[in-house]
Amino acid sequence: MSHNIELKEGAFIIADAHFSHLRVELFEFIKAIYEKKLNPTQLILMGDIFDALFGGVDYTLELNDKLVGMLNEISKDIEIIYLEGNHDFNLKNVFKNAKVFTISQHPITCTYEDKIILLAHGDFESDIGYRIYTLLIRNRYILWVLNIIDSISNHSILKNVDKHLNKKNDCKEFVGFKEFIKGRIFNKYRCDYFIEGHYHQNKSFVFDDLTYINLGAFACNQRYFSVKSSKDIKLLEERIFSKEV
Repeated sequence: MSHNIELKEGAFIIADAHFSHLRVELFEFIKAIYEKKLNPTQLILMGDIFDALFGGVDYTLELNDKLVGMLNEISKDIEIIYLEGNHDFNLKNVFKNAKVFTISQHPITCTYEDKIILLAHGDFESDIGYRIYTLLIRNRYILWVLNIIDSISNHSILKNVDKHLNKKNDCKEFVGFKEFIKGRIFNKYRCDYFIEGHYHQNKSFVFDDLTYINLGAFACNQRYFSVKSSKDIKLLEERIFSKEV
């Protein structure tokens, strides 16, 4: 499970920004890094950074080309670790300088000082129906067909997907979340910290020697997280992005 990833103090961690034409705040955040107004030691993208970015589907690349371009420029100077989500996948050829991890590789194992940390988007252990769906939607031949149909239909498929996604409430509370997570995580993983996104809850729990952290979604109020020294009580410092940096 180890991927030789070492977290760095001062790294920025971002989850579930769901960037789209209606949620553009991430663009300003990444622009601030590009212009060196913000200076992370490392940039860790925890999936669903884009509301729709599928490698092999041209229209999604066209819609996100400016942000993709900035991330590719940043990756020449700063290590970018990208865990694919359920809204952004097949990205290894999109972000060639980044370390991109597919859903089948989640959780990835990282080290930080004397700590073992697992990172995941959050949808890697789901029911059989969802697992079949994730395999199909990531299949390059299916995406190839989707790309052709979408192109000849004036992007009607992706425009309808966009309408559906824009109706979702990304900030709702997950009732019974702690019990749900305990069933997924407890006694299954040996690590000091288990960090994931996907559920947008911004909550943490301690199960014996394991600290579980579910990251708040950038899409909700521009939350992101900075890695602190492991000597601090909390590993991550929550921050809110403002244009006035």
